[in-house]
Amino acid sequence: MNRKQLNLLIGLVLVVGGLGVFIYNRQTASWNSNDSTVGGKLLPDLPLNDIAQIAITQGATNLHVVKKDDLWRVAERWDYPADFPKVSELLRKLWELETVQKMAVGPSQLGRLELLPPDKGKGSGTRLELKDKDGKPVRSVMLGKMYLKDGDDSSPMGGGSFPVGRYVMVESSGSEPAPVWILSDPLSQVETKPDGWLDKTFFKVTKLRSAAITAPIETNSWTIHRETEAGDLMLADLREGEDFDKSKASAVGYLLSSPSFNDVVSPENSSTGFDAPRTARIETFEGFTYSIKVGDKTEDENFPIRVSVSADLPTERTAGADEKPEDKERLDKEFADNQAKLVEKLNKEKALEKWTYLVSKWTIDALLKDRKDFMAEEKSEDATSAEPPPIPSFGPPDVGLPPPFPGQ
Repeated sequence: MNRKQLNLLIGLVLVVGGLGVFIYNRQTASWNSNDSTVGGKLLPDLPLNDIAQIAITQGATNLHVVKKDDLWRVAERWDYPADFPKVSELLRKLWELETVQKMAVGPSQLGRLELLPPDKGKGSGTRLELKDKDGKPVRSVMLGKMYLKDGDDSSPMGGGSFPVGRYVMVESSGSEPAPVWILSDPLSQVETKPDGWLDKTFFKVTKLRSAAITAPIETNSWTIHRETEAGDLMLADLREGEDFDKSKASAVGYLLSSPSFNDVVSPENSSTGFDAPRTARIETFEGFTYSIKVGDKTEDENFPIRVSVSADLPTERTAGADEKPEDKERLDKEFADNQAKLVEKLNKEKALEKWTYLVSKWTIDALLKDRKDFMAEEKSEDATSAEPPPIPSFGPPDVGLPPPFPGQ
């Protein structure tokens, strides 16, 4: 190759390379925006203090979380209190969300990104509307398809794809088409299931003293109690022939110590399933008494329950016989602080009394036990009367005489 040909080849490479860079920049510009809004807030100047309603629409399903009397409530659950940390986290996240990438998407491509209106069927998205106390729209965002990232096959969690972001479109009333953005947050908490927005704060039994169960069949009823907080649980009124196994009663000591519920029942249907309820009376060493009714199991394997609570709390501390004067102030303060916490607990739990809750079997499993479930296993008569097997002999084996030698 002579010098002239070499120079021609180098020039051709430079032209092709330059054309490639130009095409790449054109393609990048078609997907990315160079304006100052990339990396900026998705909802700039969002007036958080004006937001009093959150409306979520997905297909034909709607959810409304509304602020009433300074408390967020779930409208589709008869204004039951909403999970305030979940609500506040969503609003804070919407206020902070920053855009990652702007997409050049035409109207015909919105369905591919699941950004069509919720009533359009296939390709539709989830509409998130923020409104003020009068129901006037403040902001409306269409949430589309999740932005997925492939996992690492060498990871202990395995491979596969997982969401790392989401396609979104801020809706407006203007004539210009709304831009489509990619966010670095999938906003997976935006859902239309009402039970997922409920405040799951519930009754909590601490320092159980006794549990008395009245079953629909009287012979299944039982009462288990203990004399001290660290004492053994015992069965009251032990009957002739009963062999109480205290290890089987250990679960009663933790009865409703960390309960939760799955859903609430409509106030109009709150009496359904309580024709022959199982009842419980639980007393604690702190002076609380819980009266519980358990209804019939529902088709979705939950149990409806109602709970009422009362407390007999001392107003004064009884000083110890050997109490020193210098300890009195400290002990009085500790007593007052503890009583204040108990009064607060009582007031919170009293507010839950008017509702009927749906709980799992696991939550109230100890309440569902019958009296016989606390008894020791009966040994079978055959096992106790059978003769022991003969002791094997470990002497030399009887191998017999050797075979005759050939020819004898």
